[in-house]
Amino acid sequence: MAAPQISEIDVLKKSLRRKMAEYRQGLSSENEEKLRGFLLKEILAQPAQKIAAVWPLAEEVDLRPLCHALSEAGRQVLLPETTPKGSPLIFRRWTPSSSMIAGRFGTSHPEGEIEVPDLVLVPFLAFDRSGYRLGYGGGYYDRTLAALNVPAIGFGFAGQQIDAVPTGPYDIPLKTIVTEYGVLQTDNPKSL
Repeated sequence: MAAPQISEIDVLKKSLRRKMAEYRQGLSSENEEKLRGFLLKEILAQPAQKIAAVWPLAEEVDLRPLCHALSEAGRQVLLPETTPKGSPLIFRRWTPSSSMIAGRFGTSHPEGEIEVPDLVLVPFLAFDRSGYRLGYGGGYYDRTLAALNVPAIGFGFAGQQIDAVPTGPYDIPLKTIVTEYGVLQTDNPKSL
């Protein structure tokens, strides 16, 4: 069996992922607090009631305080369960008293009922002004956003902005990006 072909885009993305992972290691908890504050304000300005958030992995923005704040504000919080490769994510309802279960790739998800979000929060390692983001390489969020066709908000730090994210045919741009400095609206007509 032949080895899979590695494209130039794959090589660029891999190098960029490594660089951005290193960048995030130097950020302070104060930056995370600011980011969560802008993110909460942006979410509460939306009519969405079922918000798909993220339970953090090491080195990721910790959205657990945001999940609690959304729950206190009367919004439903859904967390992703990482499905087999090639499938979109599924989302399970979370409450502050939910038990968490270990999932694939070091993730955790609640035991709650499977629900469909009407707003998805999307983490990234890098982003550009056109709304394209660099994820971890599994394509989970692009498949999920394509399947759900609901608004999405990307979140990360301003220092993760680059001139142009290397993109492939299945990459979906985001209309809204939130950083520790505020909310950016992109002008890409293809964005969600």
